[in-house]
Amino acid sequence: MTDLGVAVVVEDDADVRNLVEAVLRQAGYEVHSAAEGREGVEVVRRREASVVTLDVGLPDIDGYEVLRRIRQFSDAYIVMLTARTDELDTLTALHTGADDFLTKPFRPRELRARVAAMMRRPRRDGLGALTAASARPDGDAVVPDNVLRHNGLALNPDMRSVTVEGEPLALTRSEFDLLHALLRGAGAVKSKTELVRVVRGEYYRADAYISESDERAVEVHIGNLRRKLREDSVQPRWLQTVRGVGYRLAPDRS
Repeated sequence: MTDLGVAVVVEDDADVRNLVEAVLRQAGYEVHSAAEGREGVEVVRRREASVVTLDVGLPDIDGYEVLRRIRQFSDAYIVMLTARTDELDTLTALHTGADDFLTKPFRPRELRARVAAMMRRPRRDGLGALTAASARPDGDAVVPDNVLRHNGLALNPDMRSVTVEGEPLALTRSEFDLLHALLRGAGAVKSKTELVRVVRGEYYRADAYISESDERAVEVHIGNLRRKLREDSVQPRWLQTVRGVGYRLAPDRS
C-alpha cells in the first residue's frame, strides 16, 4: 500500500475507468477497480479504501445503492461521477452520503485537485467523539483547551469529533468542516460562497467561479447536519439561516 492509501474506482465504462485509475495512480494511490456495483462494495470493504469514485449508472445496482452499502462500514471519501445534469441526482447523492460529485465529462486535473484537497484534512471524522480523547489515570477524559463549545455541543478539531450533551455525533467530513467553520465564526454570518470553499478546500481559490449547484450542495449538507443534530426549525439551537446570504450560529443560551 502507498503512503496515501487505497483508491477504488467503481465504473462500468472502460474508458472512464482507465482514465480515473490513471489520475489516482499518478496522484500516488494504490488503485483497484470494479465494473459493477456489488463487486465495488466488496472491493472497498476488502481493500479498506480511503477514496472511492463511484459511477451513478451501473449495470447491476445503481450508484446510490452502492453508496448506501459502503456507508454502512466505511467513512471513505466518496466522489460520485455522473453523466446526468439533473440537480435531483446531485442532491440524492449528497443526501445518501457522498462527499462530492463531478459531472462527466470532467477534467482529470479537477478530480485530482478535489481529492487532494480533501485528503489533506485529517481522515478522522465525527465517529470518534470525546471518548477517543486521552484519559487521566482515574478514567476521566481530558478535554483539550481548543474544543469549541456552543449550547451543549462540543467540537474537537484535532480529534475530528463532535458530541451533543456528551453523546457522540457521527458526521461526514463535509458536515464536520461546515460546523467547524460556523463555530469558529462565533456568530458571524458565513455566506454560501464562503462555505463552498470550506467544503471544496483549496481547489476553490478566491477568484474561482462558484455555481448555483455548488451553493445548493452546501444547503444539502447543512440540511443533513440539522437532521443529525435534531435541530428545531422554529427555534434553532445551533444553526440559523440568514435568508439570501447564508448561515450563522444561533445565540448562546447560557
